[in-house]
Amino acid sequence: MIDDFAKEYLHDQLRFTRRALVWKLDGLGEYDVRRPLTATGTNLLGLVKHRATSEARYLGEIFGRPFPEALPRWQDADGSDLWVTEDESREQILGFYRRAWEHADATIEALPLDAPGHVPWWPRPDVKLFGVIVHVLNDTTRHAGHADILREQLDGRTGVAAGYEEQADAAAREAHWARIERAARLHSGQ
Repeated sequence: MIDDFAKEYLHDQLRFTRRALVWKLDGLGEYDVRRPLTATGTNLLGLVKHRATSEARYLGEIFGRPFPEALPRWQDADGSDLWVTEDESREQILGFYRRAWEHADATIEALPLDAPGHVPWWPRPDVKLFGVIVHVLNDTTRHAGHADILREQLDGRTGVAAGYEEQADAAAREAHWARIERAARLHSGQ
């Protein structure tokens, strides 16, 4: 009974976090979802592409359930799974993510939490579905957090998910930012 509860709880959290990540693209133009926003080139659509590739691998091939489409190379030296080429459309990447999460969902639904898998690049490669779901949820949450920050940098929009967006009061935000800046300067003697 606890296994069913744990599996459903983790799966619900993963579904919520996936939707939050995709929501961070809403209302942005093509340039803004693709452009590099950090020194390492992190961008919103690239985060979605990375999550799609990761879910297809971790909740697919690791459990002998390969994704039915060819997957992009993963974790190449050029980070090619973390950015989107000029030939890849937003619709293609979002469609890939939806298909990857449907495939991952089918794996989660079909297997028990103690189903064995094998992650050859991990130091302890023999795994259980429970541990991989936790890993995928953690990684998705981490990247959704990156997306939160990137989106705030672009247009100031914040919130954990659609329906929970925080309405921005520009004057209040500026005053809050100034208060934090002042405290930092005073503490560090600047």
